[in-house]
Amino acid sequence: MSKPQIAVIVGSNRRDSLNRKLARALVKLGADKFDANFVRIDDLPMFNQDLEGDLPAEVVRYKGELARADGVLIVTPEHDRSIPAVLKNAVDWGARPYGRNSWAGKPGFITGTSPGAIGSALAQQHLRSVMTGLGMILLGGEAYITFKPNLVDDQGHIGDESTRIFLRGFLDQFASLVARLSAQPARSAA
Repeated sequence: MSKPQIAVIVGSNRRDSLNRKLARALVKLGADKFDANFVRIDDLPMFNQDLEGDLPAEVVRYKGELARADGVLIVTPEHDRSIPAVLKNAVDWGARPYGRNSWAGKPGFITGTSPGAIGSALAQQHLRSVMTGLGMILLGGEAYITFKPNLVDDQGHIGDESTRIFLRGFLDQFASLVARLSAQPARSAA
């Protein structure tokens, strides 16, 4: 039996993003449970309903990658106590055009990190609200990670053992959710 295919979206377009480092470490940590594909979002044009009639090539590519994924892992920073603009734009394109919502029925896991004490909690809460409204089936629980110098080691692994165990539990639950939902008949997009 093949492993589930997971689309990984990093909610930052910063080259040295802390959340990109965390996402890569999570993919390594979950490699025995799923195969991952990092989905580019920084090249998507700003959402504009006028473009829906003839979708830009970047949007077609993006929506195709989401369609092929069995689940979606979103790793996001917090910008001004909310969802980063680049991520919100990607969410909007994923939900459109009307009738072609890429999120409906798709299992998802949201996490993220920041140097602050609450580790992107507000962005994650806002994003959970948006994604639930779009029909995504989110893994329960909260994974707010404070970024510390040893969070990701030089080899790209989660450096702190207690954090690794904590995140491994979420990844195991996520893989189980994806497997369960992948075994069900396909649902139509909302």
